[in-house]
Amino acid sequence: MSEHEKEYHFYVDAKRYETDQSSLTGAQIKAIAGVTPTYQLYLEEEGDRPDRAISDSEAVEMKKGEHIRHFYAVPPATFGDL
Repeated sequence: MSEHEKEYHFYVDAKRYETDQSSLTGAQIKAIAGVTPTYQLYLEEEGDRPDRAISDSEAVEMKKGEHIRHFYAVPPATFGDL
C-alpha cells in the first residue's frame, strides 16, 4: 500500500501510525501499534471530558486534520504483594 492510500493517522502512546481504514476496533488499533493484547486502550478526549476506555470490539472512527485520534495503553492492574 502506498503512502498516499494511508489517509488516516492516529497516535498510540505518542507514536504515529497510519491506516487506510476510516474505522478501527480497539483490537485492530492495539495490533497495528504492537500493544500487548491484555492492555486496556484509552482514547484521549478533547477538553475537560474524561478519557474513554475502548474495548477490543468497539469501533472508533478515525479522523483527519487537527482532530487526529490519540490513544494510550495501560497494563492490566496487578493486585497482591508489592
